[in-house]
Amino acid sequence: MLPINRRGALGLFGAAAGSLILPRPVLAQGKRRSITIAVQKITINGTLDVWNEQSNVGERVFFPNLWEGLILRDWMGNQGPLPGLATEWKRIDDKTLELKLRQGVKFHNGDELTAADVVFTFSKERLFGNTEPKGGKTIFADDHKPTTVKELPASVPGIARRLWPALAGVEAVDKYTVRFHNATPDVTLEGRLYSAGSQITNRRAWDEAKSYTDWARKPVTTGPYMVAEFRPDVSLTLVAFDQYWGGRPPLEQIRFVEVPEVASRVNGLLSGEYDFACDLPPDQIATIQKAPGFEVQSSTIWNHRVSVFNIENPVLANPLVRRAMTHSIDRQAIVDALWAGKTVVPAGLQFESFRATDMFIEGWKAPEFNPALARDLLKQAGYKGDRIPFRLLNNYYTNQTANGQIMVEMWKQVGLNVEIEMKENWGQIHDRNGVKGVRDWSASNNINDPITPMVVQYGPNGELQQMKDWTNAEMNQLSVVMETSTDRALRKKAIARMLEICEREDPAYQVLHQNAVFTGMKSSLKWKAAPAFAMDFRAANWAI
Repeated sequence: MLPINRRGALGLFGAAAGSLILPRPVLAQGKRRSITIAVQKITINGTLDVWNEQSNVGERVFFPNLWEGLILRDWMGNQGPLPGLATEWKRIDDKTLELKLRQGVKFHNGDELTAADVVFTFSKERLFGNTEPKGGKTIFADDHKPTTVKELPASVPGIARRLWPALAGVEAVDKYTVRFHNATPDVTLEGRLYSAGSQITNRRAWDEAKSYTDWARKPVTTGPYMVAEFRPDVSLTLVAFDQYWGGRPPLEQIRFVEVPEVASRVNGLLSGEYDFACDLPPDQIATIQKAPGFEVQSSTIWNHRVSVFNIENPVLANPLVRRAMTHSIDRQAIVDALWAGKTVVPAGLQFESFRATDMFIEGWKAPEFNPALARDLLKQAGYKGDRIPFRLLNNYYTNQTANGQIMVEMWKQVGLNVEIEMKENWGQIHDRNGVKGVRDWSASNNINDPITPMVVQYGPNGELQQMKDWTNAEMNQLSVVMETSTDRALRKKAIARMLEICEREDPAYQVLHQNAVFTGMKSSLKWKAAPAFAMDFRAANWAI
């Protein structure tokens, strides 16, 4: 059996093919421009609800064009906090945060933003259902099934408690002042307000909607663009909201179209059907850049690609097998082969931005590539070549299929029998029927604190535990420390221990590489890509 090296890994990667013909945008004389953006996927669940659609693709269509929060993320800068629908905020104590609302902000239906909308946005009716503000306990969707068409989807209360485990409620102090009351101390309240999910919605629009689905496919928000038409799995059309508090939007219309195949996105861009083509693999950069009038913008982002394990699988229940899997992967070979060296292998589930608050664990690294150690671990585990399923989507993530094929070959080198099972959607990935094993995922740093992604994604209310893929009692105890302690040294000690548990002793996941985005575009468009999945089409990032 031949070893997998960088050249061999590169040989496993092939370009996709296909085509799709779509109408070209027409630029009428004297009018604002309309643009068309080809994407791999618009949303994964057919809604535009920031809580129901917690995904990378959702970030791109939601922010900062549609949904806005009290505190905004600096999408074009350091990803930190900026004044948004709130102009200022202050701590009352370790459990209470007060914010002053920006006056005169209009929702897409003409209503003025007031404290009542903020109170509703964080209410039991909108988010939390019958859950209580207490961390450390896993909330399962099966316990929150809706009984009417107006009630929340079963998953939303648990998702809401991932980000707001101890939020007791929001108080309207006056028409333009609100206070967030937490049941426990929390040093990250401000960060939670600019994370995905905490954006503000209009109370009247919710009340008038006939069903949750009706509301979620055309939410009424405050952003510079509003929903004109949403056709799930086909297209999303946003149009300018000229009463936007931040000034007149520079574009008349933004149309996202779903084009699954890479080759079709590239061909459509070069033929003029699309103004932008997203989710490009690095091997397409040269093709676009050598075409006159086109360019590719790229950046590493605050997101890591990972693969995660299901310990209900009797083979993977043994942590030695999972440890062997983590030591079988040559991450640098994958970065060189599939990413042309344009990204990096991170220091485990950490981001460089954690250094700003002294929460980065120095000296920590992803598991070393060590096939001999992997074989020894499998021997200790008594592994006999049992089949391990790998549920895989066709390039939801850039280079996903090729990456999966390479990892399977690397696992095979040490004697692991991992077999790919191609799936069509995330519902099939999470389906509890049949045997689960390994699947792909990614992990984002949303609030510049290691609570995201470690606690939010892998803690008691993280998706991994809510889906019953993995759990660890000590991890859950440490999650409470991270959520409630104001002692920075204690929190740093807790996150260091979490890395040991989740990446060494009882692997929940394995980090592969930092993610990067590559966007092809017409050079004539005066627009810059953000260091994120999000695409900013506000006036400051579009030169007419």
